[in-house]
Amino acid sequence: MIQTLFGSLKDEEEPPKKSFLDRMKQAVSRTRESLEDRIEGVLSLTRTVDESALEDLEMSLIASDIGVTTATEILEALRDRAKRQQIKDGAELKQLLKEQLKAILDEQNRPARTVAKPPEVILMVGVNGTGKTTTSGKLAAYYRAQGRSVLLCAADTFRAAAIEQLEVWSERSGVELIKSRQGGDPSAVLYDALQAATARSRDFLIVDTAGRLHTKNNLMAELDKMRRTTQRLIPDAPHEVLLVMDATTGQNGLQQARLFTESAGVTGIVLTKLDGTAKGGIAIAIARELKLPVRYIGVGEKIDDLLPFDSDAFVDSLLER
Repeated sequence: MIQTLFGSLKDEEEPPKKSFLDRMKQAVSRTRESLEDRIEGVLSLTRTVDESALEDLEMSLIASDIGVTTATEILEALRDRAKRQQIKDGAELKQLLKEQLKAILDEQNRPARTVAKPPEVILMVGVNGTGKTTTSGKLAAYYRAQGRSVLLCAADTFRAAAIEQLEVWSERSGVELIKSRQGGDPSAVLYDALQAATARSRDFLIVDTAGRLHTKNNLMAELDKMRRTTQRLIPDAPHEVLLVMDATTGQNGLQQARLFTESAGVTGIVLTKLDGTAKGGIAIAIARELKLPVRYIGVGEKIDDLLPFDSDAFVDSLLER
């Protein structure tokens, strides 16, 4: 009886984990609901797919923050298809739309560089408020859950409490942290972390960088200095420069992203707070306009709420109830 009671309590405390696809669907639920509400009439199984329907679809895509440029290109492709071969109904239009979205994402879905000799050095960049420090900790936990060894580096020495915040995440994930005092030289603590990661044979070194200095020029100069510091010890590093973007900012975040892409050698995007917005179409705009792959998405506050991005699951989740 006691064992049965304890077992019952344990089952209530630890509900079954959701599948990857279920978590992706939950993450884009607000975007999906908004998109479905807007295009329900467009994709009706009985409605004729004419120019009016395509115009309505274009406005629906723009409203989901896919962006004017990307939405226009998608609709041009659909119109071209309609001229060559009639789109018979809403169901076929929906399938063609899914193919267009997936093609845009897959065009940029290049794999991360293969690292011949560890550690693999990952710089986390982005403006303050996007969840960069939190994402650094979650990424460390993600790799550690895969059985990989990780070292964290607190190189954001400018923001108050950034070091303490990363310290909390290092404890949660069971990953060692290399840190300095607030106001210290970020490149100096990075140098120490590079030496430690090499000496301790860590698979990954994840570096949380500053999100704001006095001017954007200072910020980019500091990031460039950190890149040079990294290459002094590991010539082919950094192997990844991940730009952390807040999905709730939508198109407004793209200009910031362009600045980092041009100046910091960004190789991929981490899209955070995707579960809190109806603007999930920004993932499509990122791939099309920034020519960068989305590597990971943030889907909640928990330590394991960072998922590797999957274009099939994303598009299916976006356009299916």
